[in-house]
Amino acid sequence: MSVAVYPGSFDPITNGHLDIIGRAANVFDRVIVAVLANPRKTPLLPVEERMRVIRESIAEDGAPADRIEVASFDGLTVDFCHAHEATAIVRGLRAISDFETEMQLAHNNRVLAPEIDTVFFMTSIANGYVSSSLVKEIASFGGDVSAMLPKPAAAALAAALGDR
Repeated sequence: MSVAVYPGSFDPITNGHLDIIGRAANVFDRVIVAVLANPRKTPLLPVEERMRVIRESIAEDGAPADRIEVASFDGLTVDFCHAHEATAIVRGLRAISDFETEMQLAHNNRVLAPEIDTVFFMTSIANGYVSSSLVKEIASFGGDVSAMLPKPAAAALAAALGDR
């Protein structure tokens, strides 16, 4: 059984993330969306909320939820992969600037765990401009981000920003 891990902060999950999850689920037998619970960073949404939103978004999107699981982690991605018997790390690429950063991470992960490969998926054209950080910034100024996020993420983001 091929197992892949798609790590990220997913703060919040975007339509671009959902696209990558769905496409990875068509390639691998099982995909684990690994939500970074880094205590050294301060995300807008707590890890439990991000995990709930991801699960709801996957269900709403119609992705094969029986082959996609959501878990949190802190530490090295390759350690999480080992713990879940994953042989691949999934990453999405939007632009050349993403490639440069992701290539460096992939090489480092390969040194740490040569048996784990990184697999890159090109983000769809429709989502090539979307990033969680830009979505949060636009929403914080009252901009409409509904076309960039699944409904559960848009609701969670609005609630989090409304509390500020």
